[in-house]
Amino acid sequence: MHNRNRDRRPPHAPEIHRRHNARLASRPALLHPARVRNNLSIFELTRVNYAAGALYAEITNALLAKTGLKAEDIDVVAYDGQTIYQEPPDRDKMADFHNQNQNKDESQSLVDRWTKASYACGLFIAESGVVAALTNITTVTQFRPVDHALGGSGAPLMQYLDFVAFRRQPGGGGPTVTLNIGGIANLQLAHRDRDRMLAFDTGPGNVMIDHVMRVRCNAQYDKDGEVAARGTVLRDLLEQLQEESRAFFGRSPPRSAWRLDFGSEYADRILQANESALTEDLVATVTMFTAVSVERALVDFVLPRAEELGGLEPSRVIVSGGGTRNCTLVRFLRERLAAHGVDVCLSDEVGLPAAYKEAIKFATLGFAAKRGIANNIPKASGAERFAVLGKMTLAPGVARI
Repeated sequence: MHNRNRDRRPPHAPEIHRRHNARLASRPALLHPARVRNNLSIFELTRVNYAAGALYAEITNALLAKTGLKAEDIDVVAYDGQTIYQEPPDRDKMADFHNQNQNKDESQSLVDRWTKASYACGLFIAESGVVAALTNITTVTQFRPVDHALGGSGAPLMQYLDFVAFRRQPGGGGPTVTLNIGGIANLQLAHRDRDRMLAFDTGPGNVMIDHVMRVRCNAQYDKDGEVAARGTVLRDLLEQLQEESRAFFGRSPPRSAWRLDFGSEYADRILQANESALTEDLVATVTMFTAVSVERALVDFVLPRAEELGGLEPSRVIVSGGGTRNCTLVRFLRERLAAHGVDVCLSDEVGLPAAYKEAIKFATLGFAAKRGIANNIPKASGAERFAVLGKMTLAPGVARI
């Protein structure tokens, strides 16, 4: 549930959200022992996992009641769950691991993929068994672990929907570039040839903007980008943000980011170092940082692939996600990308409501998973092969007695 839809949430949602955020696991202490402590309570997490599943079931049942539909009218409930922790793959360690084990029986080193090779991993809650049991609808979730196990990043997941929606373009099937702005922003290059597709995180989306607003304004987000619109971008700070994120920006796709890369700890350091700066200037600067991150991703990794794509350069980026409601962010994006001959349009203009593309994405993934259709894009995620992503829990009503 995105904060921008907070007024539509059922009564229990704020409490579940508070407890979830209070128990977010930090990066393990072995990675940053001097400054990070893992505060996770496994007991609290277990109960929140079930409660979050019950909340999803409540929302589903309320929607059925509102629309007059019955459980048997629904093919599948599909959702991502709440991310507690996520760690991207370390491609260098993975390559070294496979080079060292070329002549060994691979079945003997499967555990080493996570103990030595730094394959991607994650923990996602909202128990699907609870959802299926309390809605009587077959439920699919946990879309990332299979991709992780096959060497993929497991994120972003938008590329399959973009393949379905945009693979048949007029004029010979050229590339379509889409951008989804959630907490983290991700860019997809959709193509009818899945081996030519690309998908990766560009950097921060709303996450830093929202954090600055919470700390400085006691607000959940910058409504319509109004605070950023009143501010002036601090150029020195913008350069600093890019310099401090050089390692992330230098990683080639497939790559993924999480709140550990651009989240509260990162944003707090920026705030502490710029205590005297005006709030509107800080918000304007981190908003521009999101736009610049997208520009860098497009220039560094997408536009150079024109020759590979038959000489066809993308002329527009189709944008969706909660960030589209931030008018200042959309304006910054238009200004930055126009310099490269690329227009920005909202996905509403091509028939995909920007506010609901995330929901449509998971519905599409769940529909495919239930039918055993490959719903990953190995070229985009770095996975070894095509696979069916998602764990399916059957509705109790289908049980044969």
